[in-house]
This record gives sequence, C-alpha cells and structure tokens, in this order.
Amino acid sequence: MGATSSTGPTSPSQPSFVRSAMTADRSPPVPTSGPLAWLRDNLFPGPMSAVATILGLLFLLWVIPPLARFLFLDAIWSADNGDACRAPEAGACWAYVRQKFGFFMYGSYPREDVWRVNLTLVAGAVLTLWMLWPDARGRGGAALAFFTVYPVLAFGILTGSPPFPIGWLPSSPEGQIAWMVLIVALFATASTLFYLNRYTGWAIAIFGFIAWSELGSWWSSLELPLVGTHLWGGIFVSLLVATVGIVFSLPLGIALALGRRSQMPVLRFLSVMLIEFVRGVPLITVLVMANTMLPLFVPDSWSPDRLLRPLIGVALFSAVYMAEVVRGGLQSVPKGQYEGAMSLGLSWWQMTRLVVLPQALVTVIPGIVNSFIALFKDTTLVAIVGIFDFLKAVDTGRLDPVWAGPKISTTGYVFAAIFYFIFCFGMSRYSMMMERRHSAGRSR
Repeated sequence: MGATSSTGPTSPSQPSFVRSAMTADRSPPVPTSGPLAWLRDNLFPGPMSAVATILGLLFLLWVIPPLARFLFLDAIWSADNGDACRAPEAGACWAYVRQKFGFFMYGSYPREDVWRVNLTLVAGAVLTLWMLWPDARGRGGAALAFFTVYPVLAFGILTGSPPFPIGWLPSSPEGQIAWMVLIVALFATASTLFYLNRYTGWAIAIFGFIAWSELGSWWSSLELPLVGTHLWGGIFVSLLVATVGIVFSLPLGIALALGRRSQMPVLRFLSVMLIEFVRGVPLITVLVMANTMLPLFVPDSWSPDRLLRPLIGVALFSAVYMAEVVRGGLQSVPKGQYEGAMSLGLSWWQMTRLVVLPQALVTVIPGIVNSFIALFKDTTLVAIVGIFDFLKAVDTGRLDPVWAGPKISTTGYVFAAIFYFIFCFGMSRYSMMMERRHSAGRSR
C-alpha cells in the first residue's frame, strides 16, 4: 500500500518523508538589537507597560514645555536689580544667581582673600580625583597627602593662623624630645598604613619631620590675615561639612562594626550602646548636643570651635549608620573565608584587613554611597546651630529688598537643587562604576 504525503498521494517508490513541493517562505525573525528592539523590550514589552509608557510621555509633554519656558526661554539672564524679574511675563531670574554667586559660594568670607578658598577647593578636588581614579598611579601618595598634609595646610590657609605650633620647639629638653617623637610617629604611622612598608614609612617620616620644622619660616612669610570661622559660609562650608563627614564616617563606621562583632563583651557593649543611642535620635538633636554640651566637658581654653562642633556631630551621626551598613557586609562574607584565613595562620588583624574587609566593603558599595549621599544632603541641617551653609545663604539672599520676589527666590532654590543633584548623581555614577569593576572578577 503506497504512502501518502502532505501534498497528495505518492508513488510506491517515492519515500513518504520527501516533499514534492517547496514550503512557503517564513516571515523574517524579530530583531533582537537596534532601536526598535530597545523600544519593544524597555517601553512596550506588554500591554500594561505600553499604557505606562504612553502616560509617562503625556506627563512629560505636559511638564517640559512650561518648565523650559520658565528656566530658559523667558528667563532673565542679565539685570542690575530685580525689576525685570518681577515682571509678570518673566521667567527664572538667573541674573540674581549671577549677582549673588559670590555670597552663595563664600558666605561672608573677605572677597580679597577668596583665592585662599579657591586654592583649597582646587587642591582638594585634585587630590580626591587622583585618589579615587581607579587606574591612576601613585594613589597611595595622594591618599597620604589628602589625609595628613592637606587638612593641616587647608585649615591654616583658610584661617590664616598656624594650625599647630610649627617652626619652633618647646623650651625644655623633655618637651623638645616629646614633640619630635610625636611628629615622627605621626608621619611614620600614616605612611606605613598606606604603603604597608616600614622602611618607606620611616623614610617619609624623616622627610616629613624636616619639612614640618621648616614650615614655620615659610608660614610667617605669607602674612595671611586672620579669618574667623564665623565668616565662612555658602557652598564652601557645605562641601567642608560633607567632606569631613564622609572622610571620618567610613573608618569610624568600620571600627564600630568590628567592635559590635567583637568577642570582648565590654567593647561589644560600648559599640552597641553608641550605635543604638545615636541612631535613636534625629540629627538635629545630635547637632544641638554637640553645639551646646560638648564645650561643657572640656576646659574653656580647649573649647572646640563653633564650626568644629557640628563637624563632630555630623561625623558621629553618619558613622553609626555606616557601622550598620558595614556590619551587613561582614555578615555576607562566607564562613569558609574565615576558616581559610585561619588555616593559613593569619592573625585576626591580618584576616580582617586582607580577607574579610575587602570582600565586605565591595558587597556594600551601594549602601555606603547611599549613606554618603544622605550625609551630603543632611549638611543643610547645620544651619540650625548657626552654621551658614549653602541653603542658608540662598535663604538669606532672597531677603535682599533689591532682589525680592517669588520668582527670584524660586530661582535660588532651583540653583540649590541643581547643585545638590550634580554632586549626588556624580557619587551614584561613581559607585556604579566601581561596583561593575569589582564584580567583573566575581561574575560567573
């Protein structure tokens, strides 16, 4: 009995699995790359996503045109006073930002000495970029300069007074020996921590001590006028508070996280009490406590500066939150990593520094940067204790009767929003880049 194919009866000699006619052409495959594929996968993957995309586009079409008219098309870019900005058809008053930019940037810092602020900010930015750039050479030297030399010189340049007694020694032989040992020990410890080489550390310590002792004659030749911290303000102070908080919160947070996981009951109890107490109160309370109660615990001659008090409060508040972030990273390290490190004969310090902490910190990079971003935005709260930060400068600038007006003050706050967004968005992008670089070797 002959076989029958899909195209009709066949002869007995023709196999049933051989077609006698060509099949119809199939439609081309759906593209998996290109603009259309991206639109389909990201904006229109399903009915609900398509509805959400259309609603979002309609919202943007409703918001962007008036916003563009207010910020750019109808904006006042140049004016000597606020009369033009108070007109009904006027938009954003960028002329107000131009006129008040020096006040927003430096506060009441003497205008003839703002080069000192600019020099400090530029030097700090260069060292920060050098230290954070992944492929830069000499990052250890940049970190050493940023954490040791830069804070001392920056404080001296900004205030005009030597930050420490430099260029001279105490009169008594015992005081001279103690002062020399202290300076050498500080340089040796700092350099050894970054280079992990005792010979390099002591070489840098000796060179640093010689440069330190000669710094007094150089400083006296500058004859910088004194500028009190009560004149500091604006963007400069906001960056200062954020930088100090970020720099000190991470190492303090790591120390508190390790103390909370310590096997010593007293150390663990003190760490837990500090973390839970500071986390249980708002930042405003910590700032007020630091501003009013901190001077009560030290003699009058040792009373901290009015700007130093909120810096201590901000650093402490951020450190306890950082401690919880780091503790989560420590708990994510597998137990086998601890056992492997101990099997190699590593001490607790070596195991923590070389095995545990590198893995823990990489895991919690998003949490660390999120804490930094929150700290950067929380710097506006220092205005409560009398510190003239950027947002306080914007709020004060709008009280000028020459530039009074709702659109003028709105422009000032828009400028502040752009400033904070740029810095916070930059930190977010940098953390994502570092996260991708560190996760490349762990991807399977």
